Amino acid sequence: MDAVRLIVTSRRALAAGGGVSDLLTEVWQAQALAQAIGSRLALAGPPHLRGEATGLADLAGHGIGVLDRAPMDSGEPRAARLTELGDTRACLMHLGGLLGDVGIALVGIACAADDEATYWSCVEAIDAADEARDRVRDMLRKLAEREAALPRCEAG
Repeated sequence: MDAVRLIVTSRRALAAGGGVSDLLTEVWQAQALAQAIGSRLALAGPPHLRGEATGLADLAGHGIGVLDRAPMDSGEPRAARLTELGDTRACLMHLGGLLGDVGIALVGIACAADDEATYWSCVEAIDAADEARDRVRDMLRKLAEREAALPRCEAG
């Protein structure tokens, strides 16, 4: 499945909410998708984005690790359905939005947490999502700079 379609599906599932357990599962799904997209970009994306893409995959992986909450009885992770990235810019724009939604959901969960372990794992996952979103922004900036430089090279 196309990355943008999977991201849109994840954003809708996250927005649908539910209980804390459902939200944490959707956050886990979103982080797994971000990791898969980062890994794909690191292997087959534009060469000038590969370093940032590797960082994105690592940060999303950290976000998964601190949550330690694999989806319960939902079959394979949504990220396993990723077959193509499609347009890199569109993919990254949507992914940045998803990571922002993840951060917002985690803040809500952390504020309502009854125990310190949940609170602190949410805080760490918020940091990972925020840093991953920063990587996405860096990649979008690099894409824009590259596109801006192309017309100058062609004209010169």
